[in-house]
Amino acid sequence: MELEKYFRTLTMIAGRYFIIAGLAFLLFYVLLKKLLAHKKIQQRYPKTADYIREIGYSILTISIFGFVPAFFIYNPAISKYTNFYRDIDEHSMLYFWAAFPIMLFMHDTYFYWMHRLMHQKQLFKLFHLIHHKSTNPSPWAAYAFHPLEAIVEAGILVVFLFTIPMHKFHFLIFFFFMIVYNIYGHLGWELYPKNFHKTRIGRWINTSVCHNQHHQYFKGNYSLYFLFWDRWMGTLREDYDAQYEKVKSQ
Repeated sequence: MELEKYFRTLTMIAGRYFIIAGLAFLLFYVLLKKLLAHKKIQQRYPKTADYIREIGYSILTISIFGFVPAFFIYNPAISKYTNFYRDIDEHSMLYFWAAFPIMLFMHDTYFYWMHRLMHQKQLFKLFHLIHHKSTNPSPWAAYAFHPLEAIVEAGILVVFLFTIPMHKFHFLIFFFFMIVYNIYGHLGWELYPKNFHKTRIGRWINTSVCHNQHHQYFKGNYSLYFLFWDRWMGTLREDYDAQYEKVKSQ
């Protein structure tokens, strides 16, 4: 693994996190705080110590996230066994774009089952408790993981590399979308419109209200992008619809 490539990857991941989370925090927690306070999912705000903890653990997470692609992609001894391809013409453009919904479903599935597993009593304190210290999360909580959880979270990249053909642009686009949606999930405000959760499409989409409930109550609502697994496995909280409607009527 070349240190130069590791730090380049680290800089990109850190840049995405601090720019997107920073803009969300500046907009909702500073500039529009008074104007939007009544629409906040949980009316209270995190303390300064919470923001510091979230950022601190996020920096540790970023250092781990930077290591994984550097080791598996930039290490020739390992990358030759993966499905990573450098010439974009090696596969059709049809496949290039079709890979994104496949990646979304794979990541959503990976996250749901990994997340439920980490909520088992024997594993929760060791892996997941740090993230759940944010009972009222802010955008900075998006990457606030214990290092052990960060390693597990980063495992999806390894799954991608060893299952389906992956180009660098797949990772750049997909993980940009991932951090944007992750920050939305921890935002503290609901951005989808009123009654979205009842629409034909919206009932299958994970929302900020849905994930905020998970942080507040620790049980149910384990999904990331979609609600397929929560609905199929009966783990969507029964009060989700009522909470969404309450938040959007404020």
